[in-house]
Amino acid sequence: MKNNLYAIVDLETTGGQAGNDRITEIAIAIHDGEKIIDSFETLINPERSIPYNITQITGITQEMVEDAPKFFEVAKKVVQLTEGKVFVAHNVRFDYNFLRAEFKRLGYTYTRKLLCTVRLSRKAFPWIGRYSLGHLIKHFKIEVNDRHRAMADVMATVNVFERILDMEEQEEAIDKMVNLGVKESRLPPNISLPMLHELPEETGVYYFHAKDGEVIYVGKSINIKSRVMQHFADQTPKGEKISSGVHEITYEITGSELIALLKESCEIKALHPKINRAQRARNFPYIIYMHENEQGYLCVDFAKVSKKQKKEFKILREYPSLNSARGGITRILEQFELCQKYCHVDSVSSPCFYYHIHKCRGACIEEESPEDYNARVLEAIDTLRIDFTEDFLIYDKGRNEEEKAVVLVENGEYRGYGFIEISEEGISNYQAKDVIDNYPHNPDVAKIIQLFLSKGKVERVVKL
Repeated sequence: MKNNLYAIVDLETTGGQAGNDRITEIAIAIHDGEKIIDSFETLINPERSIPYNITQITGITQEMVEDAPKFFEVAKKVVQLTEGKVFVAHNVRFDYNFLRAEFKRLGYTYTRKLLCTVRLSRKAFPWIGRYSLGHLIKHFKIEVNDRHRAMADVMATVNVFERILDMEEQEEAIDKMVNLGVKESRLPPNISLPMLHELPEETGVYYFHAKDGEVIYVGKSINIKSRVMQHFADQTPKGEKISSGVHEITYEITGSELIALLKESCEIKALHPKINRAQRARNFPYIIYMHENEQGYLCVDFAKVSKKQKKEFKILREYPSLNSARGGITRILEQFELCQKYCHVDSVSSPCFYYHIHKCRGACIEEESPEDYNARVLEAIDTLRIDFTEDFLIYDKGRNEEEKAVVLVENGEYRGYGFIEISEEGISNYQAKDVIDNYPHNPDVAKIIQLFLSKGKVERVVKL
């Protein structure tokens, strides 16, 4: 790895959020594995105010950056200096994500091989215990004149990095970190490390193709490059099965993680890739159905049936697996205080277990009348038959800053998704519905949407 060139980078910023905060200073030292061969540093006008607490830490004031170049004025220099080099920083994701965000605002995708000196230090100096740059400076008695300024911190990082490079046994660790654990000798003939490093670090869906073009695996990730490289680093039988037959990799950026999951689910069902196991089901042989017993109580049960047999049942809901069907019954059982006996969870003739713990109102021993019990069963059935009780649009992150992703749920079902450009007038729900491409509804996509809504992982939900 000493034959590599390294771009050792440090940034000062207006805060800790790459999506909202901006760079106020950048320093880069180009290192050939033995010494610094080039360097660059400049203050940056962040085009926004610098918080007082940040000035207290860095010493960079608003007056200092007023006449400094804006990022777009130094962007070309940054690209040229770091191109073909390994991007090195202490806590590399912080600096790298800020640079990527700045370049993204300019419409440019910035991608580099990464190396983190925090992770390297943990491996090289396990006895130290703490690995912040400040602690390493103190431990190694590194002379730093202007702490928390970009070039001063770069030089401190260079000092730490050179100590690691001098330890011969660390070369393999460096190589492993740069290539995310992928060994070039283990890659399929048509896949190379440079090809993997060129994959986007964006959210989307990726496809592994066999030599004849057939899609053998579909996956999704919030970082396509990282996830694909994990597949090729995985040396388990499953990992080798996934990676060994790959001849080509394609992908589609979605921006939104929700869209990526919905697209992945749809593609797996449509393409039926031979390596995917989850979400392959296109048929749903397990059903929840209803019938009335001799005492007049409505009973809810589940069964596995053929397409032909389905006509014989009053089907409430279809499922891909036995566990998911059982889960559907368990949900309404608990939510509506139904009887375990009449939901075929408890087959005993005496009071069911839920009756003993006051979760069943006594239908199993005719303590509750059929009329009262059946009223709750019908309520439960209404919730079981549909996945969503309201119509709504989900707005989420788009593929770039000029658009939003949109998901439509209507008449209790997922209808599809699309992308819409953001205009100065804003986006109307009518316009959003117009960009929706239709996709099939099924229990898998319903579950995906419900999970994202429950966790608040989308930007905005608008009821229609």
